[in-house]
Amino acid sequence: MTAQTERRTEQAARPRAVLIGPPGSGKTTIGRLLADRLGVGFRDTDADVEATAGKAVADIFVEDGEERFRDLEAAAVRLALAEHDGVLALGGGAILRPETQELLAGHTVIYLEVGLGAAVERVGLGAARPLLALNPRAQFRKLMEQRRPIYERLATLRVSTEGREPEEVVDEIVKELPA
Repeated sequence: MTAQTERRTEQAARPRAVLIGPPGSGKTTIGRLLADRLGVGFRDTDADVEATAGKAVADIFVEDGEERFRDLEAAAVRLALAEHDGVLALGGGAILRPETQELLAGHTVIYLEVGLGAAVERVGLGAARPLLALNPRAQFRKLMEQRRPIYERLATLRVSTEGREPEEVVDEIVKELPA
């Protein structure tokens, strides 16, 4: 295979869009709608982790610990970035690993922004979110403050989902996506 053919193959496998953002920002909902609109597949790395581990994300956290989950997540992101050519949604904390941040360079990364109140309303404080187990509102605020600068740095496009219908968000993304 020539270098030029290899580059074309590598580019063909690139996701059309990678969605990042905190829990409750709409990554799965927006991702599915966007994939449908673009006529491509949708993939969620949390679902990939669950398939690999054979259990729910919450169970991985409880039974195996956060570090094991992050290892599985990093592997899922690496694989999905290499082989998926549709819309890819990453778990909210996937961007924490420096190696994942490096892998996202050169991709179309869309940061779905949402405020704390709207995110909490969407996720719910009683949901099975292991990192929000104790004092969920304070934990959620801390997570958002910690991750926001990373989301912003990695994003090639930032779109607010707060107070908007998913279809409206998808319309904006489609207008802004590179051809």
